[in-house]
Amino acid sequence: MRGRLAALGLTIMLAAPATAAWAADPLSICLDEDHPPLSAHHRGKPDSGFDVLLAQAVADRMGRPLRIQWFESKLDEDSSPQLEANALLSDGRCSLVGGYALTTDSLVKPGLKTARLPDFAGATRDDRRRRVALGELAPSRPYVYSPMTVVLGPKARDRKISDIGDLAGLRLAIESGSLGDAILMTFDKGRLIDSITHLVPARDDLLGALDRGDYDATLIDLARYDAHRAARPDTAITASGYYYPIGANRGYVGLASDPALIEAANKALTDLAAQGKIAELGKQAGLTYLQPREPAILGDVWTKIIQR
Repeated sequence: MRGRLAALGLTIMLAAPATAAWAADPLSICLDEDHPPLSAHHRGKPDSGFDVLLAQAVADRMGRPLRIQWFESKLDEDSSPQLEANALLSDGRCSLVGGYALTTDSLVKPGLKTARLPDFAGATRDDRRRRVALGELAPSRPYVYSPMTVVLGPKARDRKISDIGDLAGLRLAIESGSLGDAILMTFDKGRLIDSITHLVPARDDLLGALDRGDYDATLIDLARYDAHRAARPDTAITASGYYYPIGANRGYVGLASDPALIEAANKALTDLAAQGKIAELGKQAGLTYLQPREPAILGDVWTKIIQR
């Protein structure tokens, strides 16, 4: 009996330092530095956003300090949100990437064996040149639903929108190549095409033009409208209250090789959601928070749009 107690005591002594070391190890989460109101990191201003607040809450729930690895997403022909996230994780820059759109396409095994890292805080010249061997991604449970919404300009603010067809007769603006572009251009065999003006992403100010009354309506991600409203409290554009029925949940993504971390993150998210904390953080960040919806992982969005 005395021997068994001694052995048990030794086991506890050996396990305790490992447990303490794991708890002291920072939970490193990669966040986009320019994606308000989800996440924002600008020189001279405090870090802000829903994903910043949630990352801290998850780290606290896991009993670990938080370290945010900021990165800048600049897409080109050799990159994508999926490849950027995978490269950051596979290079050990972080253990989780937050605000990740959970779709089947974004979670498939990458077709490339390597990818370049996006620009990230602390990156060196060599980091910007090298390629990283990619792993496989694994998602957490979703924590917020991110739909497309119709936003109305000042001349159409009283228009009731319950379906895309209700946009007929309005002057529509959309960014070329966007998801909203695909939805509007293919609606009802192209019924709205003659009413659509295409703007160039990152060059033309879509919401600014809508604010000036140059156009009557657009279809964008709901969080983008929230960001515009926060930056311009006196804005003349308004949310229609209509959400396009095909939307994606957002959650964390990590490497499939670390299932224990995904499980721990899921437990933290489950506890926070049960207490209503996640919705509270969304409100605090100025996000129009919507609960995750089924399916947890969205299927082939392009096929769904065309079929509608």
